[in-house]
Amino acid sequence: MDQTTTSRASRSAIRTNKVKTFFSKPHNVILLLMGLVLTVTTVAPIIAIVEDTFKIHAGTIDAYLTGQSSGYTAVNYIDLFTSSMAKSNLWMPLLNTVWLAVGTCVVSILFGGLFAFLITRTNLAWRKYLSSIFIFPYIMPQWTLAVVWQNLFNSNAVTGTSNGLLAATAGITMPIWWCKGLFPSIVVLGLHYAPFAYILIGGIFRNMDANLEEAATILDTPKWKIMCRVTLPMVKPAILSTILLVFGSAMGSYPVPHYLGLTTLATKYVSMNSKYTGEASILAIIMMIFGVAIMLLNQLSLQSRKNYTTVTGKSGQISKINLGRVGRYVIALVLVVVTFFTSIFPIVSFAFETFLPNPGDYSFLYTGDTKNLTTKWWVTSENVTENGMYGQKGILHNETIWHAFRGTIWVSVCCALLAGTIGTLIGYAVSKNRRSKWANYVNSVAFLPYLMPSIAVGVAFFILFSNEHVNLFNTYTILIIVGTIKYIPFASRSSLNSMLQLSGEIEEAAIIQDIPWVRRMTRIIIPIQKSSIISGYLLPFMTCLRELSLFMLLCVQGFILSTTLDYFDEMGLYAFSSGINLILIITILVCNTLVNKVTGASLDKGIGG
Repeated sequence: MDQTTTSRASRSAIRTNKVKTFFSKPHNVILLLMGLVLTVTTVAPIIAIVEDTFKIHAGTIDAYLTGQSSGYTAVNYIDLFTSSMAKSNLWMPLLNTVWLAVGTCVVSILFGGLFAFLITRTNLAWRKYLSSIFIFPYIMPQWTLAVVWQNLFNSNAVTGTSNGLLAATAGITMPIWWCKGLFPSIVVLGLHYAPFAYILIGGIFRNMDANLEEAATILDTPKWKIMCRVTLPMVKPAILSTILLVFGSAMGSYPVPHYLGLTTLATKYVSMNSKYTGEASILAIIMMIFGVAIMLLNQLSLQSRKNYTTVTGKSGQISKINLGRVGRYVIALVLVVVTFFTSIFPIVSFAFETFLPNPGDYSFLYTGDTKNLTTKWWVTSENVTENGMYGQKGILHNETIWHAFRGTIWVSVCCALLAGTIGTLIGYAVSKNRRSKWANYVNSVAFLPYLMPSIAVGVAFFILFSNEHVNLFNTYTILIIVGTIKYIPFASRSSLNSMLQLSGEIEEAAIIQDIPWVRRMTRIIIPIQKSSIISGYLLPFMTCLRELSLFMLLCVQGFILSTTLDYFDEMGLYAFSSGINLILIITILVCNTLVNKVTGASLDKGIGG
């Protein structure tokens, strides 16, 4: 009996010591806490949105079909998939969304990949300038190029709007499929996400081992065969990563299809949400399923990744392809023109729009009458009801715009600080326990919100925090919570990659000297990996400044600039929306430049910039 009691006490002491040892390591505590918090913040909204698809909403179609004002029903699924409206409410938007996502991936990979190849593997002229300017479309708000497309190609004869630049100056009217719908949406989103492909593929092109290509060259293999059989397979992981990032983002894009007149799951959700609330939630679930499916496909492709071994050849850097004395300048000039229209022209265009008496109407260029240019959209200091002002003060005196600007900065700073700090801690903890299943789970759950379309994440949190129990609608709190959860992947992946490069011996030496964990982090680890950690704060800040899809359902106009811009567009005050676009772009570029100068961090650094 005494022996049994002693044995139990011994086992209990062993368990107690194991628990104490576990919690004595800060990275274990971080993993446990972050795992629980991320599980709740990721799973709870998904459960809420799934429940919403079965809930009966008073005053909506499900209440009409069931004859009840509360309770649960499957009628939302039945009506969405089988009613006479199924084609227009589900199948056509779904098909358009898939085509948009696939087309965006193709355009971004072809354009960004070709650009990366020219910058890194050829003697192209002006590479530093081109590399820096190429990332502008991603830094700018997503809808920027969509508005520029309208200003260039719209015409009264085809789209029924004011004449754009091309119609006003040259009398050329583009067909409707070019001005609105799937084609322009694919081109605009593809150009917006091409920097993803450029950064990922360019990094591999620049750092790939030259042995394989040299071996093929020595064996007298044709250049086209080297490209198809050697170079492209080595770039395959970067292409898959680009697809993973672009597909989910394109699926949840609202601004571009909205501006260019394409009905997708995102735009259909917004139009259905008031009267078909439960069915709209099903559309959000479908978008989420696509995001998770892409992630699973990517995991399967990584498991079957091939390895390549050099059979012959010697080490060295393969020479860059010679484009010729004239060719290197001609191709560079073409790229300069293209990047001008995607990066510089939008800024000029938005600035010019704010001085037009009728924004979007460039007919005065055809007549040569420039006397009607006006500054009223900027300097009017009173509530004017005539002259198309609709009772609004000019941009410089408009309290709504500047309150929204302050709100945007506040939300962006808070999201950056929270997402950056949490992401850094997750990266540190996962790198310390990278063989642990729990660490892998935390890492995956932290990355999951990024793969979900932004509008679907916004819907989930709208449902979770806009009810009689917890109502955070139209508060900065909910915007900061949602932004933090959505942008943690930026910081966690950046932090994890940098922490994995850090030798464990550095921290072990500090532990031996009995230095506390907080001092180890602030005095040793963070200073060493400063640039990567700063980028983990920078990316959430820059992205949050121009976010619309994520926040549009969570607050009203005047709260942040992106929703305020959408409000002025709905009112028909296009000069105000152009002015807000200009303010956003300048703010983003100034912040990006300041961070580059202070920290030396740059999105294109190490590729060619």
